[in-house]
Amino acid sequence: MNKRKVNFALVGLSEMGMRHAFSIKNSMKMELVAVCDKLEDRVSEAVNTLDVKTGTTDWRELLSNDDIEAVVLCIPDQVHVEMTVAFLEAGKDVLCEKPMALSVEECEEMRAAEKRTGKRLMIGQICRYTPSFIKTRELIEQGEIGELYYVESEYAHDYSLASEGVDRWRLDPKREPFIGGGCHAMDLLRWIAGNPYEVCAFANHKCLTDWPVNDCIISIFKFPNNVIGKVFVSIGCKRNGTMRSVFYGTKGTIICDNNSNYLSVFKEPLAGKDSIFPDKHISQTTPINLAIPINHHNTTYELESFADCIINDTPVPTTSYDGECTVVACVAATQASKIGQTLEIAYPEE
Repeated sequence: MNKRKVNFALVGLSEMGMRHAFSIKNSMKMELVAVCDKLEDRVSEAVNTLDVKTGTTDWRELLSNDDIEAVVLCIPDQVHVEMTVAFLEAGKDVLCEKPMALSVEECEEMRAAEKRTGKRLMIGQICRYTPSFIKTRELIEQGEIGELYYVESEYAHDYSLASEGVDRWRLDPKREPFIGGGCHAMDLLRWIAGNPYEVCAFANHKCLTDWPVNDCIISIFKFPNNVIGKVFVSIGCKRNGTMRSVFYGTKGTIICDNNSNYLSVFKEPLAGKDSIFPDKHISQTTPINLAIPINHHNTTYELESFADCIINDTPVPTTSYDGECTVVACVAATQASKIGQTLEIAYPEE
């Protein structure tokens, strides 16, 4: 078995960036050899704390660094396309944080660079690495709740408590909440129910009235196999952050959340059916609560999956195609909310 480590650079030393930094530092599969941030004090602190060889405030200095095999981009959404393309063309594999980009055109540019250079581009859709959502998908695929007919997820996050970010990047009118944050919920439903093909949506703007975008959007989707779905996005809600999600099947229901230490399963007794739940403990009105570790930003699993692909020369699990399809659906929901019409969703070729 190949025991070598992959040499990583990390661009962006925000709280999320530092999560990635410590995941790389503590891994037996990765080595953090360079860090970069626009703010010099962040760079100095990271170099000292993490004992990193190279620190810089200019990401372009990393392009010609031959020690770097792969780059993690924890940077404002607006510059995803520029940095991703540059690092791919410099011969580096790239893990770009979600959303892939703020427009479908930018996603296409990033995928074109990936194809042109032959390097890997993975998108950091972290919900696919969250224990509760992984278990939920597993139970659905095993048939534990029968055939899906309705799915819903929400992205509720009070941005009034969040930093505006360097250069106030979160307040950019191009950063629609459904794309910038709601992409989490959208990607989760896509991962479990497939690509939705039709959407209608409604929005209002009552909480963050000084922000340039609507702060609440609710969207209804049609998914394959006649499954109906809903995504709710609020960036001004007064509550703790949550991605509470519910999956309704013909024989049961699953309720889960990225911030809960258990998920609830309701199901009818199914005599003679293979199940992980003994029939005598099942009542369709009483939940079976399965203990689940809370790890809503499982950067270690995400990054080690990426490193494994580099070491073993295999495709990445959360591909640029997945990243673009999620953006396509998010853009469609945003447009539908603005024009008040139901829209069909057209996806790119894989």
